[in-house]
Amino acid sequence: MRKKRARPGGIAPASLVESRLPDELMALWREALGEDYGAYRNHVLRVFNFCFALSGSRPELEEKIAVAAVFHDLGIWTARTFDYLDPSEKLARDYLERIGKTGWRQEIAAMIAGHHKLTPIVRNPQNASWLAEPFRKADWIDMSGGLLRFRLPADFVAEVLEAYPNAGFHKKLLALALDRLRSHPFSPLPMVKL
Repeated sequence: MRKKRARPGGIAPASLVESRLPDELMALWREALGEDYGAYRNHVLRVFNFCFALSGSRPELEEKIAVAAVFHDLGIWTARTFDYLDPSEKLARDYLERIGKTGWRQEIAAMIAGHHKLTPIVRNPQNASWLAEPFRKADWIDMSGGLLRFRLPADFVAEVLEAYPNAGFHKKLLALALDRLRSHPFSPLPMVKL
């Protein structure tokens, strides 16, 4: 179900998407996430909404974006590591095999692997990984608290941030980053790529 709000001047805005898919997938990981479930759920829903809007709000992409959003940071909790990209990709790959969507593995893996990339992901015309760049931007919008918007309307970004509050997610990541810095001073942010 999509909620649309008219903006001044009658320009149709990006709209908040209330999809059941992210919550259905998140429910599978409630125990692993423990007390961080609500904070991670809201992060997933923010990234999902931003990516959906950045990719043209095309309904046929809803499930792919939901899968990537749910799994992209999940390795933090399941593998108990801040070097979580590979464990997150493996969880997504295993899930896609279970549901018979192995054709999505490459694209979902690219979305997860590149979501903390500092520079744009160049689309290779020979593969189907075009969602990796909107997904990267979506995560950066959330990580910046909406300071980065990548052309999304400010009112839409604010609406998503209000609908799904931080609930301590970024505070948790900061604590994990500080722990990682103490234990791996020469590799404090292994998930960040150029």
